[in-house]
Amino acid sequence: MRCVAFMRNVNQGQRGHPSTVDIVAGFADAGCPDVQTFQSNGTILFDSDEPGEVVAGAEEAIAARSGHERDILWIALADLVAIIGEHGAAHESRGYEFTLHRGGTVDTQAPDAISIMTRARCEIVDAGPGWALVRNDVDGQGNATPVLERLTGDRATSRGLPTILRLVARFSSSG
Repeated sequence: MRCVAFMRNVNQGQRGHPSTVDIVAGFADAGCPDVQTFQSNGTILFDSDEPGEVVAGAEEAIAARSGHERDILWIALADLVAIIGEHGAAHESRGYEFTLHRGGTVDTQAPDAISIMTRARCEIVDAGPGWALVRNDVDGQGNATPVLERLTGDRATSRGLPTILRLVARFSSSG
């Protein structure tokens, strides 16, 4: 199965972050020697029948190689393509973020969710198991990750919708 992994809090090539070499080698150590990185934000495409195991192994291997621990979340590329097919063209992509998290499906109508989104000036426009599409009220703000972390009580990581649209356009036919 073709999958997309998002490493949390990564800017490849910057001091204090895992390098591209460490990321690629970490995935190889975890059993996926043929990964593709996308941009320099820790977005990785990989093939595996056991993506959860690969990601757990890659987290450990990358930390051992680079000295920098980072959470990695993943989604099947086919699922991402379906989500973007439903939502990507419906919205002006600037101001939207696609977020992966470990907290199941967020109830966007729950009072605590509404309160947190209101304070953060954003709205979860759709959500599914382990993902959310968030619209920020103010251009240039990225509120999806902290909002989802507060709502789920666990780590999350986001990519701007323009990035996801480019990723899907580039890789959806090759999976």
